[in-house]
Amino acid sequence: MPVSLRQIRYFVATAEHGQVSQAAGELGISQSAITTAIKELEQIVGVELFTRSTQGMDMTPAGRQFLFHAYEILNKVEEATSLLLPANDFAGRLTVAATYTVIGYFLPNHLGRLRRAWPNLDIQLFELNREAIEDGLLANRYDMAVLLTSNVINPDLTTETLMSSRRRLWVPARHRLLAQGAVSLREIAEEPYIMLTVDEAAHTALRYWSLSSFRPNVTLRTSSVEAVRSLVADGQGVAILSDMVLRPWSLEGKRIETIVPSEPIPSMDVGLAWRRDAVFTPAMEAFRSYFRQAFFLPPHR
Repeated sequence: MPVSLRQIRYFVATAEHGQVSQAAGELGISQSAITTAIKELEQIVGVELFTRSTQGMDMTPAGRQFLFHAYEILNKVEEATSLLLPANDFAGRLTVAATYTVIGYFLPNHLGRLRRAWPNLDIQLFELNREAIEDGLLANRYDMAVLLTSNVINPDLTTETLMSSRRRLWVPARHRLLAQGAVSLREIAEEPYIMLTVDEAAHTALRYWSLSSFRPNVTLRTSSVEAVRSLVADGQGVAILSDMVLRPWSLEGKRIETIVPSEPIPSMDVGLAWRRDAVFTPAMEAFRSYFRQAFFLPPHR
């Protein structure tokens, strides 16, 4: 019996939520449908993908390995069905600046699609912080940038947001706060806090914390998202980070859960930027058109 996309989607939803009930709620189907699909999938691959307990569904080592393949399959299907770019044989060169978070968690898959769509488009990519990117765009060192548009402050730049990634509280599995539907900043302030510093994350966090009378109990500041992931999963602290960088498992195989804060937390917005008076080249037009199609934005004028 071949593996179906339905089984893979149900498997991924269950892996990410750790609960059949939550996966069913997200997909809008019955819990029994997910349970049946996962059992069928386990029979096909010949191994158990989850261990079942009263607390939920914990992935086995084989399940974690299968999850990486499942993500790749779903990405390929999305690429094949949702993005129909017109053929274009032009040759051009494009210099693109991007920040650390964007290069690590947003751009790689899109760069592959761009190169397959326009094999003669030579994209030169540079990793920089926001300030260096803004200066470089204004000085014509870079044609365009992909960065956190929510951080851009220079009025001489035009930005176009592609996606807004919700920020949630990361906690280890079976954390006491998981029993609540939402948590307040007051409750979060009582926990040891791992503060991410890369891409102005600490500055952004202090902006919304400053609107309350509470402050995070920071026990460590780090520029590594993976360090935050491992420390939170190990129970050494909590963190508020965006869904774009969320992976439900640490490198050590420990699970991370998320909770929605009760106070409004600004999203992390990702998009494009260019000099306000820039004259678009064919390469710049192709780059922008790709992302607008990929994120279902209306045609630009």
